[in-house]
Amino acid sequence: MLDAKKLKVLEGDFLMQYPKGFSDPEMLKIGKKHNVVKMTDMTKECFTKQACSNVHVTAENMIKVVSRSSMVSMFEKPKFRDFVRGMDENEKAFLVGALSQILHGKQQLGFEAMVDILKTQKLAKWSLITIIPAYYKPTKEVFVKPTTAKNILKHFEIADPIYKPAPTWDFYKKYRTLINDAKKTVDKNLSPSNAAFSGFLMMTVK
Repeated sequence: MLDAKKLKVLEGDFLMQYPKGFSDPEMLKIGKKHNVVKMTDMTKECFTKQACSNVHVTAENMIKVVSRSSMVSMFEKPKFRDFVRGMDENEKAFLVGALSQILHGKQQLGFEAMVDILKTQKLAKWSLITIIPAYYKPTKEVFVKPTTAKNILKHFEIADPIYKPAPTWDFYKKYRTLINDAKKTVDKNLSPSNAAFSGFLMMTVK
């Protein structure tokens, strides 16, 4: 659990600058740059359980979301696109199956399968694995941005989980719990989504 006193200090600092939290005019401007609502709507439409049964369309939709996301590095976008488009039928089916499990089935199984296949081209990055779930279930799943995650854990002196560059289900599950528990203790205007709440922490943690 994130230390409540430290969290309240950060909350106070943020609300002093943006009194309405993420509903504040300045924060709404920032939000528009990230197209969060549009990306969330598109992701929810593209990755329903039924939609994921079409392997080719879903693979292309994965590329589309990654390519349009402001939260994914410009270096990773073309590498991911080329990787997916260079896959054979079985590999694409495996990739889409892994995503479908993350969103609709056995999450750990899907997460670890996604890591395994992306690892073959050194693309097992936190951003690529967590971006679609974070848009699809914005108030449940978390986007793991390495710098932000490391700073949060350091600021709140969290011993477990320990951040590592290689994505693991154990870290993801524990980090997600930290974020979901912490957002319940602050002004609800700071957490319209988990990505927004993480953004609040990113902006306030020194």
